[in-house]
Amino acid sequence: MLSRWQKFRRLSRSAQKLFLQAFCLLALTGLAIRLFNFQRTQLALQRSLPIGKPNSRDSSATLVQQTARMVRAADNHGPLDGNCLRQSLVLWWLLRRQGIESELRIGVRKAGARFEAHAWVEWRGRALNERDDVRQRFAAFEEPILGAPIELQ
Repeated sequence: MLSRWQKFRRLSRSAQKLFLQAFCLLALTGLAIRLFNFQRTQLALQRSLPIGKPNSRDSSATLVQQTARMVRAADNHGPLDGNCLRQSLVLWWLLRRQGIESELRIGVRKAGARFEAHAWVEWRGRALNERDDVRQRFAAFEEPILGAPIELQ
């Protein structure tokens, strides 16, 4: 069995860079959400993006899938427990930094007496960090959560 270090070294340079960025961003995003709340964290991430619309010329499926895979791997090997909101914010931000249009989605469902919420990222209408049936399991808000910050109660 390969050690984690050996697995990391086998990755391409671009995958290594994405993994390290995701690893650091997951921790920082988790801390920011705890200290400041989701809305302020989302706003700070949005403000750090390049001005203008993302371009679609470099949005190859391979790059998109690699980014999603590295965020998932970084989340699995990071110091914090997995969290769909943190992972989705980081994936959305990394894609947008690469000029790839993507949408942060939040959905809800009622499971018995419990109310559950879930976050995921979509690219060209397809969930990247979730199973394809996520929209059958969660009722997504009408608009993607990526434009102006939302009001949280």
